[in-house]
Amino acid sequence: MTPRGALAAAAAALLLAATAAACGTDAEAARPNAEATVLLDFTPNAIHAGIYSAVERGYAAAEGVTLKIREPSSSADAIKLLLGGRTDFAVLDIHDVAIARERGRDVVCVMSIAQRPLAAVLAQPEIRRPRDLEGEKVGVTGLPSDVAVLRSIVQGAGGDPDAVETVTIGFNAVAALLSERVAGATAFWNVEGVALERRRPGSRQFRVDDFGAPSYPELLLCAARETLTDRPALVRATVAGLRRGYEFTLTDPESSAQDLLSRVRGASRESILAELDVLTSVFTGPTGRPGALDERVLRRWARWEAEFGIVDRPPEVFEMFVLRYADAPVEG
Repeated sequence: MTPRGALAAAAAALLLAATAAACGTDAEAARPNAEATVLLDFTPNAIHAGIYSAVERGYAAAEGVTLKIREPSSSADAIKLLLGGRTDFAVLDIHDVAIARERGRDVVCVMSIAQRPLAAVLAQPEIRRPRDLEGEKVGVTGLPSDVAVLRSIVQGAGGDPDAVETVTIGFNAVAALLSERVAGATAFWNVEGVALERRRPGSRQFRVDDFGAPSYPELLLCAARETLTDRPALVRATVAGLRRGYEFTLTDPESSAQDLLSRVRGASRESILAELDVLTSVFTGPTGRPGALDERVLRRWARWEAEFGIVDRPPEVFEMFVLRYADAPVEG
């Protein structure tokens, strides 16, 4: 090829790349006018209030998404449902995503739901500090992240994690503590912690980011990589609608609670409002913006995740997370 021919070929390649990028941008910005499902991680509670407000207040619809909220079944494998195309989005725990990705399952996080860890060790009133759990029984659900959280908290308080006896109790932390079967239990402080405090005032909460863990985003909105590639407009619009929903939750928590209560049969208004009272900083995190993902926080979390053995090596932040949707300006 002559120098002139090579130059022409290079120019053509650059033009093609620019055109493709422009088309990708246009495709992402387009109004999707589509239905989408979001699968929750747990029984609906206050952490999900912004999702319900995004539907009830029309924020998702205004972005061109008819959003349907699905509650999880006890046997549902949310990641399998995502990868199989049986749900478009799912709220997932950050540790579950890290483990799944290490096993080759290409799930990507596009927005934070909870920007601070919700993981904690709840304990009996006489346990004044985490290292007092040495020689005691502590309940864990059986998930790998539970043991990492427990070890991080005890070690961060100057104790010996190997001196703590763990027993598997499933997702029954409050019952196990009230029956005094255990001295402590891993749980979410925003749900089980609130419930335990109401029934046993003076009980302790040791939150993982108070004892050495970075302030990582516990819950995330996730999608299969294929969804980001094939339907970028749907991803952008869904994230925008949900971010507006959580902004409404922060502005008017009582009305946002009612949005959830109107769709969830049997939910307790008293419990939802009590949980919302402690969630303000969780929804905004270090950025001060609902939904945002902070690269520096994620890098610190990735190192901690491997250090405490949840995964073998630190997750690649820019493979596991796509930050641009959560960082985009939200209008309205």
